[in-house]
Amino acid sequence: MKLLGIDIGGTGIKGAPVDTETGDLAAERFRIPTPHPALPEDVAQVVKEVANHFQYEGPIGITFPAVVRGGIIKTAANVDDSWIGLEADDFFSKHLNGPVTVINDADAAGIAEMRFGAGKARQGVVIMLTLGTGIGSAIFSDGKLLPNTEFGHLKIRGQDAEKRASEKVREDKDLSWKKWAKPFSEYLNELEKLFSPDLIIIGGGASKKADKFLPHLKLKTDVKVVPAEMRNEAGIIGAACLVRTD
Repeated sequence: MKLLGIDIGGTGIKGAPVDTETGDLAAERFRIPTPHPALPEDVAQVVKEVANHFQYEGPIGITFPAVVRGGIIKTAANVDDSWIGLEADDFFSKHLNGPVTVINDADAAGIAEMRFGAGKARQGVVIMLTLGTGIGSAIFSDGKLLPNTEFGHLKIRGQDAEKRASEKVREDKDLSWKKWAKPFSEYLNELEKLFSPDLIIIGGGASKKADKFLPHLKLKTDVKVVPAEMRNEAGIIGAACLVRTD
């Protein structure tokens, strides 16, 4: 089945139709910069442009960088506060004239990696991290997702981890990959101490540059850290796979 997935990020809103049986994109992804400020109506118009680009009609999966419970936005760490309390499924459905399923962005990316990528057939505890404007997270136990974990807000030296070790922080501070690997390693070691994962998958924009920072990580255990195989398309793929079609 081919379903449309749209991934709302801090810098870009991108989408593509996805073959949900294989995890492959059925067309080249289409991306539009995220409007700033990222107010609901402005974002909805861009999402509509992405859907119209593919002349798509049918159910759509949309990721959102916040806690999403029952289709309702519950937090707004990296988006405007006006999103909090919004019934996002209904909101986007009205703009797109069709059924919409909205889910946490990192949860969607994690589902894609667990079904088709680096976490496929993996048992035990797997943590997926998406590095971009912030740090998104998803955790799986024997393939089962615990949704909306938000590990990017763990406190490291008195700050949210994503304020010290996200991809945006590296870019804003113009850090080399080697220097950035130090605070990122500290963050990974905290996750390891708390959750004893068997595997950590690194997704988001930084996954394309994994070879530049993975060799510089200083970890206290032998936990395996690998780049996401779906790269920055994992959110699109996961969103399409999690669309409710009933």
